[in-house]
Amino acid sequence: MSASYEVRGAIAVITLNNPPVNGLGYETRKAVAAAVEKAEDDAAVKAIVITGAGKAFSGGADIKEFGSPLALAEPNLLSLIARVEGASKPVVAAIHTVCMGGGLELSLGCHYRVVSPGAAIALPEVKLGILPGAGGTQRLPRAIGVEAALNMIVSGEPVKSELLAQIPGQKLFDRVIEGDLIEGALAFANEIAAARPLPMVRDLKCKHPDGDAYFGFARNTVNAMAKNFPAPARCVDCVEQATKARFEDGLKVEREAFAALMLTPESKALRHAFFAERAAAKVPGIPEDTATREIRSVAIIGAGTMGGGIAMNFLNAGTPVVMLEMKQEALDKGVGIIRKNYEAQVKKGKLKEDKYAERMALLSTTLSYAELGGADLVIEAVFEEIGVKRQVFEQLDAVMKPGAILASNTSTLDLDKIAAFTKRPQDVIGMHFFSPANVMRLLEVVRGAKTAPDVLMTVMKLGKKIKKTCVVSGVCDGFIGNRMIEQYSRQAGYLLDEGCTPQQVDKAAEKFGFAMGPFRMGDLAGNDIGWAIRKRRYVEKPDVRYSKTADLLCELGRFGQKTGAGWYDYVPGKRDAIPSELVNDMLVKHRADLGITPRKIGDDEIVHRLVYSLVNEGARIVEEGIALRASDIDMVYLTGYGFPLWRGGPMNYADTVGLWNVVQAMKKFAKNPADDQAFWQPAPLLARLAAEGKSFS
Repeated sequence: MSASYEVRGAIAVITLNNPPVNGLGYETRKAVAAAVEKAEDDAAVKAIVITGAGKAFSGGADIKEFGSPLALAEPNLLSLIARVEGASKPVVAAIHTVCMGGGLELSLGCHYRVVSPGAAIALPEVKLGILPGAGGTQRLPRAIGVEAALNMIVSGEPVKSELLAQIPGQKLFDRVIEGDLIEGALAFANEIAAARPLPMVRDLKCKHPDGDAYFGFARNTVNAMAKNFPAPARCVDCVEQATKARFEDGLKVEREAFAALMLTPESKALRHAFFAERAAAKVPGIPEDTATREIRSVAIIGAGTMGGGIAMNFLNAGTPVVMLEMKQEALDKGVGIIRKNYEAQVKKGKLKEDKYAERMALLSTTLSYAELGGADLVIEAVFEEIGVKRQVFEQLDAVMKPGAILASNTSTLDLDKIAAFTKRPQDVIGMHFFSPANVMRLLEVVRGAKTAPDVLMTVMKLGKKIKKTCVVSGVCDGFIGNRMIEQYSRQAGYLLDEGCTPQQVDKAAEKFGFAMGPFRMGDLAGNDIGWAIRKRRYVEKPDVRYSKTADLLCELGRFGQKTGAGWYDYVPGKRDAIPSELVNDMLVKHRADLGITPRKIGDDEIVHRLVYSLVNEGARIVEEGIALRASDIDMVYLTGYGFPLWRGGPMNYADTVGLWNVVQAMKKFAKNPADDQAFWQPAPLLARLAAEGKSFS
């Protein structure tokens, strides 16, 4: 049942019932419209209350229908709101917990609104690259004022109901109800049942005392802050119309803007990311209700930058952490960095002193493996070398209690080998955090050949608790993210061989939208890490070709920001990347040694060689089953590698360009004698989809 109907005294109560958030899908809209009609036809009914079952009034559009013809099927949301607004009897929205998007627009179409304290109120459509399309940009400014409404609409962020109720002169909430919401709503409905005329938000005045100047300022602000997203600026346009045009005319402008934004690549990318994040949480073959293990305490091996960052995730979530190191000075240093990070948050007003004290009280340290045995989960964050991992896991196998989960933060090594160092491979899993671990959203969850299903689902659930986006990866060298970034880095090296400078490559990548280009990224991560991986590759895969430029850089001791010199020069205390004459001279000599005459390379070629190297390797990863789906790869790159959100990830970008066009570009790159012809051999999945006119999605 998508909506229920009951009569309580003289009041009809319509309850949205479309779990989990009472999405306003077609069946729900149809049921609500029929219920309103039923109430109007019943002479004994004097007023109507609309509320939501469970833990939401309504979260808005039903995501299962998003972009489908059902979303527009009559009664569509606009028609339903018009039906409610035009009812002959007063309609009261009884709002609680969550009231967002179309749910808020529906409530604004009701004649009255009562609300529970603590309800999250939002118009979040901008986060999907669109704007409220059922009157939200026209009614909300009339209800709470232009500036407050525009702030909500362009940010998409939720605001608590009690804060909105405090806005002077607001007409959004007629009453805040403490205690039982339905009883309070029934009492209010009885009070106003005979009141006429019925009030409508659409009839309220909507003006700004300094309109032209205000909207000019607002437009400049959103264009600067969201220059790659068209939706925020269109939100400003629509709210401005609410102040200058008749309601119906403003509604028409809103609908036209909504329809236009739905077709933009930015909106398609944001909607792709929205669904991709939800898909990533699902693991085929493992029921979502699989029983998970309880994680009440966590142990972390290693108090370095990564170990400390990992610890902060659990401390933030209220989980006790014990951190192990081999020397007291290393422990003291690690705890000091955690303190420093928290103190910086306190100073900025992002963390209260009492919360800081609570978190630090959950942290303990030890020099002995024996003191870790009672933890439910242990995560190693030690040096990326298989011999070191072996020593750690053999000791953990000896001391950890039965049923404890043993996790490795390895970024490239064979998890199945690591699991084989124990007598309990079913309890071993990869938890690859990204640096800085307390900031980056991505958690690559590496499923070994023998990892138990309940272990996998426990870590997926735990990842959500510590506010990570979890993506499952199979076992291979580098897993999803680093296996792909190696090809990206190889191609970046070839670009240097052919005549580019590091800053030229980085500038092109950053102009495309990457958070930073490959060479700035290398300097931040530490060029010695890539050097160690390449040395291993030279032995394991001697046929794979690399540019020698990165090795030459490392031989000079230029490991990046930590040494004050990498692809760029750095001034102590600053992170500004300063072009290096020494590196440029090194590249000139290197090309001369190879007999290469440098050529001018355009930004488009730079970007597409970098991005298509990711796409091609991503296609192999999907075909091999290392990634469960192409959209999982996009989530890895959006949340862990700084790929531009408005492009939706590398696989979505390739779909947008067209896979046939991607393959044609790769064939062209393969004809470049200075490039690696084998590198541009299309992955079988990519070649097949391109030939069939299909996409990854």
